[in-house]
Amino acid sequence: MAQSPHDLARRLAERAEAVCRHYLSNGRRHGNYWQVGDVRNAPGRSMFVRLRETPKGPAGKWTDGATTEHGDLLDVIREALGRVDFKDVAEEARRFLALPHPEPTAPNRATAPAATGSPEASRRLFAMAQPILGTLVETYLRNRGITVLHGTSSLRFHPRCYYRPDDSSTTETWPAMIAAVTDLDGTFTGVHRTWLDPRGFSEATLGRAPIDTPRRAMGGLLGNAVRFGVPGDVMAAGEGIETVLSLRCVLPEMAMSAALSAAHLVTIRFPGTLRRLYIVRDNDPAGDAARDSLIERANAAGIEAIVLSPRLGDFNEDLRMLGMDALRAETRVQLAPQDVGRFLALAA
Repeated sequence: MAQSPHDLARRLAERAEAVCRHYLSNGRRHGNYWQVGDVRNAPGRSMFVRLRETPKGPAGKWTDGATTEHGDLLDVIREALGRVDFKDVAEEARRFLALPHPEPTAPNRATAPAATGSPEASRRLFAMAQPILGTLVETYLRNRGITVLHGTSSLRFHPRCYYRPDDSSTTETWPAMIAAVTDLDGTFTGVHRTWLDPRGFSEATLGRAPIDTPRRAMGGLLGNAVRFGVPGDVMAAGEGIETVLSLRCVLPEMAMSAALSAAHLVTIRFPGTLRRLYIVRDNDPAGDAARDSLIERANAAGIEAIVLSPRLGDFNEDLRMLGMDALRAETRVQLAPQDVGRFLALAA
């Protein structure tokens, strides 16, 4: 991994648009530039980030026309996160560079086909998908009450993802949410696909495609997860992506991982820095079993385990049926006292 500021800035510039979508999410792409209000991610159009090299200069450089401020993408990370020490900025840049957000590339006819279901096939599928901003994935999540979408670069949208029914040799295509599964080092190990109904949301399907198995995973899931944020001494882990993202609406700064099933939640690996684990429980027998096993594993590793329980079936059901204020209130009483001020979002 690159160490010097120059190398970090260069590598970030190679992924300039991904950096902007992640840290300057209130902006939009306009031609060869990302346009946003300022380096602190305010809405507006006075700041321009160059996304690729042009006669006017290299990729990754930015200028704010209103203030005359300028800099590179390391400055964007520093200002977006309010960091002062360059060591912290560099650590965040290295973390970002390890995330699975490859830029779309043209097909290479000389590239050998990847084995079906392999991590390489998963990586290629994710690379062919696009960021979720303005897509059916964003609509799907918002229809399920999920409005906190910063830091979701592990999710992408594929407009025509192949689906093969269990009892058929033929394939169909449906739009899909593609989620990157990674290990603790950020290495890509698989994907999870949620096929979506292009007609929109209904209580019967919750926005998923009307097919037999609208959710499937491929690649290596054991011990790995779909990750949102970088865990330090505290993190939360649950089963489903929507469940975890629902809780993240009231705990937006807490790192969270979706293990994708109760069986895989039991095997999720703990970061070496972890001291307290919040277990995001689904209210069913499988969720109870996963909770008990994970508590035992965490305690054996010297990690404090705290269970977060929904009032209904899961936290997305709580969010949709009871509302954000009720979810915030029920979460507050289950948190460790020292984490309330640290992580709990105040009511709007």
